[in-house]
Amino acid sequence: METREILKKVKRIEIRTSRIVNSVFSGEYHSSYKGRGMEFDEVRQYSAGDDYRSIDWNVTARMNSPYIKRYREERELTCIILYDASSSNEFGTVSALKGEVAAEVAALISFSAIKNNDKIGLIIFTDQVEKYIPPKKGRDHVLRVIRELLFFRTVNRSTDIRSAVDFLNRIVRRRGNVFLISDMISPDFQGPLKIAAEKHDFTAIKITDPREINLPDVGLIEFEDAETGEHIIIDTHDEAFRKNFRRSGMLEDIELEKFFRRLSVSFINLQSDRNYFDDLVLFFRKKLKSRLKKPVRVPA
Repeated sequence: METREILKKVKRIEIRTSRIVNSVFSGEYHSSYKGRGMEFDEVRQYSAGDDYRSIDWNVTARMNSPYIKRYREERELTCIILYDASSSNEFGTVSALKGEVAAEVAALISFSAIKNNDKIGLIIFTDQVEKYIPPKKGRDHVLRVIRELLFFRTVNRSTDIRSAVDFLNRIVRRRGNVFLISDMISPDFQGPLKIAAEKHDFTAIKITDPREINLPDVGLIEFEDAETGEHIIIDTHDEAFRKNFRRSGMLEDIELEKFFRRLSVSFINLQSDRNYFDDLVLFFRKKLKSRLKKPVRVPA
């Protein structure tokens, strides 16, 4: 693709996602993820109404009057996107391929992070990490991230989420917000994910095409596995097969949600035929509500 065409496509996705970010989404992102860490601000004398649990007993003993420690939320956060670029994301039966939806979601998160003065980094992976862009701030950096999301050409076709999360655990030392964007068709990755989820605020975003759950009655169809090249012919006229296919897909999603919940990973399933923006806003509002219910932990 020519440079001019690349720039035009990047510009289109910037305009589309920036409009959404500026209207509502950045506020939802900021409210849900701000202040994940606490940093020391000052020690000051206790005043009526202060939380007694914040009293610094060492200073209080020395000064013979109560003093408290004050902390403030960290304003600058680091956001890392783990982006699945394997061949299974080239599948799409409605208005867009799964990979195109994934790229837009990643762009939306990237612009939201930058608007809130956070750093954004990108890990593109298949069955191995194929591209790493270290976290930085700024519009130019986000545009580079989007160019890579849209036009990076991978070497491999299959998926291994484990390799990407292993890389994340090795390379990203500071706590951050991590978004795994994938169709989650991968061998087991529980081990490294458990480590990452203990360190980071981890969100898994699954991109699903409706035909991966519901098959239409259109007779014989030949499918090709985009990652292995394997071909299979199925008879969609068989009602029992269609019901079992749907049941299997729904059970798979239920088990996947349970899997992420056990590891304290937030999970959202986005369908490529739906308005993903509304689903994301609803997800972040629920996340904020859940966050506000949890007690605030103040470091000792």
